[in-house]
Amino acid sequence: MVAVAIACGLAGAFGAIVFRLMIRTVTAVSWGGGVDQVVEEGLLAEASDPLPLAQSLEWYWRLLIPALGGLIVGPLVYYFAREARGHGIPEVMKAVALRGGVIRPRLVAIKSLASALSIGTGGSVGREGPIVQIGAAIGSSIGQILRVPARQLRTIVGCGAAAGISATFNAPIAGALFAAEVIIGDFAVSQFSPVVISSVVATVVSRFFLGNHPAFPVPGYDIVSPFELVPYMVAGVAAGLVGVAFIYAVNWSEDLFERIRLPEWSKASLGGLVVGGIGVFLPQIFGVGYTTIGQALTGGLSAALLGSLLVAKIVATSVTVGSGGSGGVFAPSLFLGAMTGGFLGTFIHQWFPEATASSGAYALVTMGAVVAATTQAPISAIIIIFELTQTIDIIPALMVACVLSTLVSQLLSRDSIYTAKLRRQGIDIFDGQDPNLLKNFRVRDVIDREPEVIPASANFETLLDLVVQSSHGQFFVVNDASMLLGAISLSEVRRLIYERDTLRHVVVAGDLVDTQRPAVALDDDLDLVMHLFTSSGVDELAVVDPDLPHILLGTVHERDVIDIRNRESLRRDLTGAVSSSMDVAGRGQRVDLGGGYYVQEVVAPPHVVGRSLRDVNLRAQTGVHVLLLRAPGSATGTGPKVRIPEADDVLQEGDVLVVSGSHEALELLDRLR
Repeated sequence: MVAVAIACGLAGAFGAIVFRLMIRTVTAVSWGGGVDQVVEEGLLAEASDPLPLAQSLEWYWRLLIPALGGLIVGPLVYYFAREARGHGIPEVMKAVALRGGVIRPRLVAIKSLASALSIGTGGSVGREGPIVQIGAAIGSSIGQILRVPARQLRTIVGCGAAAGISATFNAPIAGALFAAEVIIGDFAVSQFSPVVISSVVATVVSRFFLGNHPAFPVPGYDIVSPFELVPYMVAGVAAGLVGVAFIYAVNWSEDLFERIRLPEWSKASLGGLVVGGIGVFLPQIFGVGYTTIGQALTGGLSAALLGSLLVAKIVATSVTVGSGGSGGVFAPSLFLGAMTGGFLGTFIHQWFPEATASSGAYALVTMGAVVAATTQAPISAIIIIFELTQTIDIIPALMVACVLSTLVSQLLSRDSIYTAKLRRQGIDIFDGQDPNLLKNFRVRDVIDREPEVIPASANFETLLDLVVQSSHGQFFVVNDASMLLGAISLSEVRRLIYERDTLRHVVVAGDLVDTQRPAVALDDDLDLVMHLFTSSGVDELAVVDPDLPHILLGTVHERDVIDIRNRESLRRDLTGAVSSSMDVAGRGQRVDLGGGYYVQEVVAPPHVVGRSLRDVNLRAQTGVHVLLLRAPGSATGTGPKVRIPEADDVLQEGDVLVVSGSHEALELLDRLR
């Protein structure tokens, strides 16, 4: 893994360098600078914004160039790699969570070209999201070549992503933390150590070629007075609101363009035309916007322009991403943060000139705070801003603002800008990564509606007769009004059985019933239920109505909860391993498991649609075993659901079965289809 991490670091660094060169070249050619300008300024110089060139052109060129860029990007993404559309990081997160880290190698070339074209022709997106996807795809390709297990492949994908961020930002700490916090979601040593190595290697290589300097040179800002933490807190709250507005705007734009009745490949051109229309009046929104961010950090922009650019950038980036352009949302988040802080800081400094810093300091702080709000990853945001600017004195204000903006974002938005896109596809990556498998299941999933009930007026002899005939371990005592009084455990009955003659006529509701036994409700998760089993020492609990706690609805058995946990653990292992193998092979291809057995995906044939797996009985007909069932997305955009099938599952049109068997069995299945 150390060797692989070094390889990912090297590949990710060179990928970032080549990508920056591509952006510079496209920018120069598109806006009239020419390739000669790129060569004269140095091939490895910082990727420039189109702003200086765009300002010198006639208005109609500002309108048309982004549209022409979209006209090229749309078909490129649509026909060659549709996962290259948009900002890229959600696709990497989905690959890590659902496909075992498998990413198609072709994505490296398509994403690089599509994003360079989008950014270079004025699309209002950044280069950081694409380089994460490019680095992750490089790492995934390396892992697939080495045929590593799914768990290691996920780590290698994180190595590639960290390398891309580190090389792009000259930020080794931020690259490693972002990959661990956002991409992998795991800080365990076995996952984090290779990511750190890859990040360091990529930084060393990029510094050799690009130099060691901050991405945004800023004045030496400091906290002027203790009072100033209050306006910084206000700025953090405002940054959280801006971040949430940005998340909702991107989602709304994607939904809007999905409803537009145009060929999918042509929508990026329409989005480019809209962005060009905005750029006619505010060309600062073109491209990554680093030039304008730098001006805001030094306090060089007016409040009116800052406010206008804040609104215009939200619209332009949402349209670019929603229409199918290819580029990241990280640089736009930095842009929005700088505009927000600069705008607020202008007035704060006017009102309290002796106790506050200039507007540039607020632009710096809220630049990180908006990133924290959109990503809901405050640790990465704090470190990234520190490494981007190499400014340490204002870190306390940055930390306060980032934490508050994240809290506001989490209060108003369930998802980050990355996970929101996945949830709209019906994918909850945290549901699949929750280390506690039982939190995702409720009592209603395992309730036994036929508990063993005994009247409170029954005597001990009646109880013994019930024990002999029943398989239950707990007997629930109810009164004449069917209200739950408590329970008697089988172990207690066993202890008293030697006193049968003495207790023959003792009434159950007397000294035998335990009235302090815990009970659960239908919506309680099974993690809570398992804790109650452990603390109470019983193997069966009453299920009651929370509004009517004395009404017995049923029981839940410890064995059923354990069975759920075991099956879910097996499902996740199979889903990661088998889905990873199937993605490598491609749909319809057979994966050799060794020993003469293969795995293959097959679409449910028409003649089995509407029938249960028990009725179809493929094992008896062909000798194949059904391992997984993958349901198709619904018309509303719900993504695929992969699960271990039950015998009573009814097959629907479009269902995909992952089956295993011998070569002959699979051939027979193909003939039956």
